[in-house]
Amino acid sequence: MFFSLGTLPLALVITVIIGGTVAAGVVVGRRLGERASSGRESLGVVQGALLGLVGLLLAFGLSMAVSRYESRRSVVVQEANDIGTTYLRAQLLAEPARSTSLDLLVSYTDAAVDLAGRVPESDGFDQASQQLESLQRDLWAAAGDAVRDDPQGTAPRLYVESLNAMIDTHTDRLASLRNRVPASVMLLMLGGSAIALGVLALYLVLLGRGVTTSLVASAVVILILLVSFDLDRPQRGFITVPASALRELRVSMDEPPAATGP
Repeated sequence: MFFSLGTLPLALVITVIIGGTVAAGVVVGRRLGERASSGRESLGVVQGALLGLVGLLLAFGLSMAVSRYESRRSVVVQEANDIGTTYLRAQLLAEPARSTSLDLLVSYTDAAVDLAGRVPESDGFDQASQQLESLQRDLWAAAGDAVRDDPQGTAPRLYVESLNAMIDTHTDRLASLRNRVPASVMLLMLGGSAIALGVLALYLVLLGRGVTTSLVASAVVILILLVSFDLDRPQRGFITVPASALRELRVSMDEPPAATGP
């Protein structure tokens, strides 16, 4: 649900929900006024417990989002390393597998860079993923030709090993992009924060204090929620997964191959 929203609509939804509960707490607190003086102590205990619980929920949700974000970053670097290793080993193959594999690997890297800019579960993302899978089949076919032409050679076997690792890493990359914080956790974070801040606003009004503290607390919680949600939305929000390792690898492929085949 939250993943499908743009950044500004998401920020608006969170602000409206949090702001609405805080405003409701202020209104209820002003209406109760002195009539609730006997229950202030118990209400203070409740709001303190709620704030502590929400703090744990926010920390838990943020840690889940950060861990997934770091996983996506690391797998992009790993994929760049695997493609680079495969490209180097392809230079040692005999013709015609050598030229075919090198050209396919250049196209594969272009497709991998293109995938990095696509929003997961979008049509563009699915098309880029299908293109990569098609190139994987072509690369594997060329690797089979190289092994068949030189079944005892070391270079084809090393190339097949690195090509297999490259394909596996791409699968890990797709899985990391689709692995997001469960929607139930996000709803719990948002709903719990809204209730806790509403009770806080109610309690502060009953104490005769202004709403400044409630507004500051609401702003901090909204910011934490936005960061948590944005970290879990690859290529959709302000915090994106960098693909600099893949782009640098692609630039290096414009240079002539360092090694020649047999």
